[in-house]
Amino acid sequence: MTALTAGRNTPFKDAEVVGVFVAANAKIFGGSIVCANATGFAVPGATATTLTYLGRAEETVDNTGGADAAKCVLVRRKKMFKFANLAADLVTQADMGKTVYVVDDQTVAKTSGGATRSLAGRVLGIDADGVWIE
Repeated sequence: MTALTAGRNTPFKDAEVVGVFVAANAKIFGGSIVCANATGFAVPGATATTLTYLGRAEETVDNTGGADAAKCVLVRRKKMFKFANLAADLVTQADMGKTVYVVDDQTVAKTSGGATRSLAGRVLGIDADGVWIE
């Protein structure tokens, strides 16, 4: 393509809630951490280095027994979500603005756990009962 020489009517979509095809045999619970696996399908958050954090599941989707893309989950993005704080690897006020890591589908941790965890979001708040991440 060449550079524009006139205005362009560029298509757009809202990206706050997006549908993501679910991986084979995955069950994602509403309100949980959703990640994309290495092939781009939605899976629940887990300790793994091959996942990409997407956001929070808007619904429960059970693709148990299904193939990749047999079902779709709605994922909310571009918001702050409060997830559990792993006591053994506690996120503290000193971590404000820093990246945290996915432990499971409802928990984040301060470190990569010896390079075993994937990146989650950035810390934007800490409460006694959880960590707010973006």
